[in-house]
Amino acid sequence: MEYVWNVLEAVLGIINEMSPYLLLGFLLAGVMHAFIPDGWYAKYLSGNTVRSVVNAAIFGVPLPLCSCGVIPTAMSLKREGASKGAVVSFLIATPQTGVDSIFATYSLMGLPFAVIRPIAAFFTALIGGTFVNLGEKEEPSLTEEAAHSHDAAKAWSEQKNLTFGQRCLEALKFGFVEMMEDIGKWLVVGLVVAGLITVLVPDSFFAVFKDNTFLSMLLVLCISVPMYICATGSIPIAVALMMKGLTPGAALVMLMAGPACNVASILVVNKVLGRKTLVLYLAAIILGSVCFGVVIDQLLPREWFTQHLSNTHACCHDVAGWFEWTCTVVLGLLLLNVLRMRLMHKSACHCGHDHEGHCHCHEHDHCADDACATHSYIVKGMNCNHCKVNVENAIRSVKGVESVTVDLPTGQTIVVGDDISDDEVKAAVESIGFDLERNE
Repeated sequence: MEYVWNVLEAVLGIINEMSPYLLLGFLLAGVMHAFIPDGWYAKYLSGNTVRSVVNAAIFGVPLPLCSCGVIPTAMSLKREGASKGAVVSFLIATPQTGVDSIFATYSLMGLPFAVIRPIAAFFTALIGGTFVNLGEKEEPSLTEEAAHSHDAAKAWSEQKNLTFGQRCLEALKFGFVEMMEDIGKWLVVGLVVAGLITVLVPDSFFAVFKDNTFLSMLLVLCISVPMYICATGSIPIAVALMMKGLTPGAALVMLMAGPACNVASILVVNKVLGRKTLVLYLAAIILGSVCFGVVIDQLLPREWFTQHLSNTHACCHDVAGWFEWTCTVVLGLLLLNVLRMRLMHKSACHCGHDHEGHCHCHEHDHCADDACATHSYIVKGMNCNHCKVNVENAIRSVKGVESVTVDLPTGQTIVVGDDISDDEVKAAVESIGFDLERNE
């Protein structure tokens, strides 16, 4: 029982330290989503040029996309005309950082880590994307560019119709509901794991690696590369491991390799972009994280990265102020709201009624000729709202589609329209890295 209390105490201490910055990061993420049109990003990512790779890295660093959400988004950019190098650059830079994780990094690990982390993500993405583009000779076709320009203009046109108040509401909804749905579970997992490490792992655990930085980095890579963990959820784990003796450089390797690479992203990149691109993608992440880790451990003052650590350790035992507790309570309520939504969704009846009483069995009633056919599919591999949105957009691009309804937890997808080809729908979904089956 004592261990349980100690774990809870450690977790609460970390949450109190992170919660103000997390809430601010979620708010800024919502503002970016509501005020920047989706198609605006892809506009600058076409062509096998260094510029497209640099733009992809610049766009990717602040974007608040989780490790799974970045996969379909990147594949959608490819469909809109982005080069392979730009896609790889985006895939590497985006999951490592984000406005929410940058603020959270500052709160627990201090300013040096908060500055170096996005810089490392940017240059690693730049290297990976550039090498991929050097091996590619094909340029995006005029048809692809025209289609992309049309999509970007359409997205901007749709967003221009929203009032300032509607945009603010959309920002709050995205930041505090949708993003909480996407990374809330992994944030909680990261906090609990950090608490367990703090209490159960001996303080001398990493003493064996004291004189062998590369060995500690190799251990971290073996754990981080296949593991699914988001940029924010990795922070408390890295802090807990540093408290047990892990070097700051090895901690940076975890912060970079963990979010940027996992089994899901490896499979999708291999399937959509090819084995050669996959090798360059993995090499850039591993070599980039190790190089920056070595720079931190060998060339920069260690106290830059450990001074804030002692303050974080003290915060785990000190009594937090009213502001920190208020932010923690708000964060807890937001997580409980996500749990409530999921439980209510599970209680929905099989005929298609949701928890608000709306029925999705006749989504096609809005069809102009009241004679549109309904097609039912199962999409596999979706993990977050970004996945869902990208699947919907991909299917809408298919000729004849009038409307699309995707249920994230079950993968059930209802497509309404006449003369729809199942093969075209399947190809559209698979082009962004998911699998689709006809639901008979």
